[in-house]
Amino acid sequence: MSAEISKSPFQMDSPGHRLLRQTFRNRSAQVGGVLLLILVLACLAAPLLTQQDPNSIDPSMTLQPPGLKYPMGTDAIGRDVFARFLYGGQLSLRVGLVAISIGAVLGITLGLISGYFGGWTDSIISWLTEILLAFPDILLALAILAILGPGIMNAMVAVGIAFVPSFMRLTRSSVMSMREASFVEAARALGGSDFQILIKHILPNAMRTLLVLITLGIGSSILAGAALSFLGLGAQPPTPEWGAMLNAGQKYVRQAWWLTVFPGLGIFLTILSINLIGDAISDAVAGTVVFSRPK
Repeated sequence: MSAEISKSPFQMDSPGHRLLRQTFRNRSAQVGGVLLLILVLACLAAPLLTQQDPNSIDPSMTLQPPGLKYPMGTDAIGRDVFARFLYGGQLSLRVGLVAISIGAVLGITLGLISGYFGGWTDSIISWLTEILLAFPDILLALAILAILGPGIMNAMVAVGIAFVPSFMRLTRSSVMSMREASFVEAARALGGSDFQILIKHILPNAMRTLLVLITLGIGSSILAGAALSFLGLGAQPPTPEWGAMLNAGQKYVRQAWWLTVFPGLGIFLTILSINLIGDAISDAVAGTVVFSRPK
């Protein structure tokens, strides 16, 4: 395998640009990207797409079916479902991004330290990770929320911590496979510190596989956050959030289908589009190998 000099991910011939170009040559990634872009832009443009306050109550307009005035109908206390869908989407997307950021930062940091230094450091970190892995992700998140208490910020932290073991183990295995590689030995010979070797040489190569986990993890985080809100442990009333909207609409499934169909469709389409992109990134990573040459 030939080595390549590390380049900025924004350069046209950089490894990052080639990976991005190869990813979006995939038809699934194109479909997922367009779908996700539409959903994200619609949620971000909520103030432009609707003038309704998502928490405004109108008792005279309860359980109105979708129509011209209310494109997604109204709920049991007369709130506009379309406005709540858009603003709830903002919160659901934020939960996914914040939670996966927490999990990635903590997990990758622990994985780098554990895989590179080994010894007792690796033993302690691996032991703590095994304890976390003893719990299913959602059960671990519930246990953390039992300590922190309900709330959307606590739900983000809980979901993020639940993802730490996955990032730690993947990072650790990648680092252990590279720490004795020739380009790492060359960096050591040139006087590079452990920190420089980890950040400049090992992490960029490990990020190729971690990128897949990050992408797919966003969808899983959105789903986990929605599940916690559905259980009443995430977003608290009257805050609009897709999982909380599903919970509020379950009582009216037979007489007001729109209360559950639209937030459920939002969750489904968002996760589907992210998974399509993640699968395409996985295929692109499998066909791309990049090593950095120490300067």
